[in-house]
Amino acid sequence: MSDVFISYARSTASQAQRIAEALRGLGYSVWRDDDLPAHRSYAEVIEERLTAAKAVVVVWSHEAARSEWVQSEADRARNIQRLVQVRIDDAQLPMPFDRIQCADLTGWAGDLQAHDWLKVVGSIADLVGQAPAAPIVAALPALPSRTSIAVVPFANLSNDPEQAYFVDGMVEDIVAALARFKSLFVISAGSNMVAGGKEITAQEAARQLGVTYVLEGSVRKAAGRVRVVLHLIDTSNGAEIWSDRLDDTLEDMFALQDRVAERVAGVLESTLWDEDIKRAVARPTANISSYDLYLRSIPLFRLSRKEEMFQSIELLDRAIELDPTFAMAMSQSCVCRRQVIDHGWCDDPDPLRRRALELADHALRLAGDDARVLAQVAASLPGLEGSVERAITLMDRAIVLNPASAFVWLVSGSVRLRAGDPERAAEHLETSIRLDPISATTNPFARMYLASARFQQGRFDDALALFRSTVMRLPVSYAVLASLYGHLGQVDLAREALETFRDLTMGAVEDYADIWFARPQYRKLFMDGIALAEGKAPTDAAEHR
Repeated sequence: MSDVFISYARSTASQAQRIAEALRGLGYSVWRDDDLPAHRSYAEVIEERLTAAKAVVVVWSHEAARSEWVQSEADRARNIQRLVQVRIDDAQLPMPFDRIQCADLTGWAGDLQAHDWLKVVGSIADLVGQAPAAPIVAALPALPSRTSIAVVPFANLSNDPEQAYFVDGMVEDIVAALARFKSLFVISAGSNMVAGGKEITAQEAARQLGVTYVLEGSVRKAAGRVRVVLHLIDTSNGAEIWSDRLDDTLEDMFALQDRVAERVAGVLESTLWDEDIKRAVARPTANISSYDLYLRSIPLFRLSRKEEMFQSIELLDRAIELDPTFAMAMSQSCVCRRQVIDHGWCDDPDPLRRRALELADHALRLAGDDARVLAQVAASLPGLEGSVERAITLMDRAIVLNPASAFVWLVSGSVRLRAGDPERAAEHLETSIRLDPISATTNPFARMYLASARFQQGRFDDALALFRSTVMRLPVSYAVLASLYGHLGQVDLAREALETFRDLTMGAVEDYADIWFARPQYRKLFMDGIALAEGKAPTDAAEHR
């Protein structure tokens, strides 16, 4: 009997044949229905061969998704836990197969080093219990310069081998969520990785591959509850840089997998980002790469001060000069230039505005499917174009592309706040905080913007509590805080915040009212608080208290 059974629709016979030949080249025996004997029943042979195979590769396509035969074969493979799914076009997989990891081989022409093909081979090696003839570790391609992470199999602590499918599904969902981040190179490591004919640990394999980080974990499932413990390891020194524990009820297995994957992806986005920045800053400046220049610009940008903002722009310009296709650096430069314009940090903003809009259009052409690039361009546009319509459209697309990104929800909340929609802004900012409840970057920014949303909603106590929960401040935050203290009657604190705002900016507070408060009622609320901070008595100020 064969190691691998391949299920496919007639119209995709050539793609199925390519997959079969590639697997045979790796030393596996493969059976397809073109090997049917003439003297036996079709259904009888199919059932016999599928049941005997150690792995069943289902090749999904538009026709396969409609085929009762393919769906039946896939269902049998799933029931006996031997299913390996690949997709060769944009077909929507039928239920429940749309909830199971599926490798994307769209346009695959037989490249044995293609990332998704290696995922297929790794799964087959696990199911068959035999490493491919060419070691999978040796076959993996060189990693790109961007951050790389290997997600290794989680330990099943439930003392029930039948729960392995649940643990594997958890890992697959986490890998799928992380794969949405274009800035990450994600490897899903098989449970039996082999190098040089010897079995090695996933951490050792990750080091050999040059992967920067390894995510490992364990799952304990008992009495209707699940505990997931996670550890993020720096492979350069074996140090644990982040860990977390999630406890939940098991009312809906798939919903739980989604929640865990979403949470892990949201936290790792900020954690890995900050770790990369630390590495870049620690490296010597000689022979610095475009990506390092980009990473070095971020801490300067976060300070939101005039001198550092121009330094950040200079680093980004150098990064773009070294790599004219670096869309992330272009989009970040747009945000920096918008900050300069918003805060009145230059005498002639027009050249900055023109250059920022050029970079925004170029970034969108280069990376219109990268949620972070879309978000950064969207964050810049209100201050560059004077309107929020295009920014909101870009944010809607970014959320679809990566709903697990805390950063994307943060930017969406800030854009909607600037559009005069504090209710929707608050919802999106709360989502960002839920996805990333612990980081030192995304989370504090989200709470800062949420404080401004609560202020516009008239929830002054909530706004003040949020402001006090974070030291993160943009210059405009001090103006909002001054107005908030004014409404709360804390005049000394209001004047102190207003003085800090004026020290940081070049523009008048009235200019910021026009920029950040799109609707008349919110602009009046803000200016009334400023008047109270200055010891004045604005008309109808009491109605806002």
